[in-house]
Amino acid sequence: MTTTVSISEVTKNYGRIKAVRGASFDLDQGEVVALIGHNGAGKTTLMKLMLGLIRPTGGRIEVLGDNPAAGQFAGRRRLGYLPESVSFDTALTGRETQAFYARLKREPVARAFELLDAVGLGDASHRRVGTYSKGMRQRLGLAQALIGHPQVLLLDEPTTGLDPELRQTFYEAIQQLATTGTTVLLSSHVLTELEERAGRVIIMNRGVKVADGSIERLRNIARLPTKIWLQVAGLPPGELPSWLPADAPSRRVNGRVVEIDADPERKIELLHKATASKSAVEDLDVIPPSLDELYAHFLRKAELTP
Repeated sequence: MTTTVSISEVTKNYGRIKAVRGASFDLDQGEVVALIGHNGAGKTTLMKLMLGLIRPTGGRIEVLGDNPAAGQFAGRRRLGYLPESVSFDTALTGRETQAFYARLKREPVARAFELLDAVGLGDASHRRVGTYSKGMRQRLGLAQALIGHPQVLLLDEPTTGLDPELRQTFYEAIQQLATTGTTVLLSSHVLTELEERAGRVIIMNRGVKVADGSIERLRNIARLPTKIWLQVAGLPPGELPSWLPADAPSRRVNGRVVEIDADPERKIELLHKATASKSAVEDLDVIPPSLDELYAHFLRKAELTP
């Protein structure tokens, strides 16, 4: 696997404020990586460091074989970037804006115009950007970020202002780019979106990387309970199934639903007991710890670590 971005012991200080503290990780070709954390965790700072917009206080950064902090960063042409707050010249039309960025990257303007159709701005491309809604400006930002089929794509809150249909279209485009070798690093507070789409998650807390791995790996590390939901017929209100071990935390949620908190090593045991029991289990769901729950767990753990 080819490494496209390498971050090694990177720090970034703004006076007394330590925005990034000793962060280290690599990003590989074709990866879709979610970078998550609270506001001020260092996510946007890391992206700006990768772009060469700011220089690190310490450590080493390499992007597509170049040092972004160097005076000449040739790799920037092979990057795509969507900032959290997009801003364009409101006097230009969508087509004029897209043509401007295509020429900056020395890419064919005609192909850049095709991206306007891809993000649903084809019919509005001749209108001035000043007439665009927030969601339309976000779509224009996505279109410019995709110019030239970037080898590394950095997306900071990319789906803000997008309707559900366009969000789905956006993530389909991201997955397609990844299959052709683009490294995608995206940051979002909508963790439910990232859970199904990111192959890897990096969690930041106050400038420090506190977790890094696939969702499954983070679940194995966190050891949070899996929720088992059972719909049981004929069980009196408030009662729990007789087969349920006393040391398995459980509760009645509503009507016939029983919710069990199953430790990872007991999940199969409890499922066997449920299906083998004489009680009429009409339906069941097994719900592993969500990314929201994992995120909260690792932040709590970081706060408790001296």
